Amino acid sequence: MRIHPIQTGTVIVRERQRRGEGHGQARVMRTLLDSNWTQPLPVTCWLIEHPEGLIMVDTGETAAASRPGHFPRWHPYFRRCVRLQVDDGDEAGPQLRALGFSPDDVRWVVMTHMHTDHAGGLHHFPRSEILITPEELSISGGTMGRLRGYLPQYLPDWFDPRPVAFDGPAVGPFEHTRALTQAGDVFLIPTEGHTPGHMSVGVRTGDRLVVLAGDVSYTQDLMLEGAVDGVCPDEEVARRTLARMRELAAAEPTVYLPAHDPASAERLQGMVAA
Repeated sequence: MRIHPIQTGTVIVRERQRRGEGHGQARVMRTLLDSNWTQPLPVTCWLIEHPEGLIMVDTGETAAASRPGHFPRWHPYFRRCVRLQVDDGDEAGPQLRALGFSPDDVRWVVMTHMHTDHAGGLHHFPRSEILITPEELSISGGTMGRLRGYLPQYLPDWFDPRPVAFDGPAVGPFEHTRALTQAGDVFLIPTEGHTPGHMSVGVRTGDRLVVLAGDVSYTQDLMLEGAVDGVCPDEEVARRTLARMRELAAAEPTVYLPAHDPASAERLQGMVAA
């Protein structure tokens, strides 16, 4: 089994998005009004080579996100708080082909959540089984989804995901998970916080657990600090998930890989080289 990082361009967000300040709506407003930008951050999705089939975790962003008119200007977040740079060759489809795979060969696509920088590349995977939590599917669609910052208008016509039920065994402090593979070495973890339906993917390889963590936090250090981001809808839920992730990492050797951490690919490479 092998895990490949696939960087689909970069994103710049407000500093207070990575580390929120204040509570409730005041925290969100401080993010929207922040004048400080981050450095360019990777927009990473992941390919897992598994004997039972190829698995994508998220699909990265589309090059269309770099073009004028893609984001709704009426939405304050898209108007003020995000800048994406994605070239056509950065998309997940071309990158998979460069690795010697076809998107049509991907068996499962696991969506940690449906924000555009994770779901923008869905159009490359019409033959894959798309997995998403029922909560995420419910909140990301229609007019209310658009108000919350999702872009359901860009979903492919064929989009018909399979809802995930967490009815499997506990893993550390996470009381219920869901095995994806028959071998049980790839499993889904409920990690609500950044969004109400957010999930992560656990991969057992050798003597280590790899957690493909989506946006549980923006960096490993922020997870270890318990720093809640500036856009999550429920600070206490996010804080609880961060605490559980720290407890899991303390219980067994864990490689923690959030999507926008510039050091994630390096940590993965270090694990492979060890």
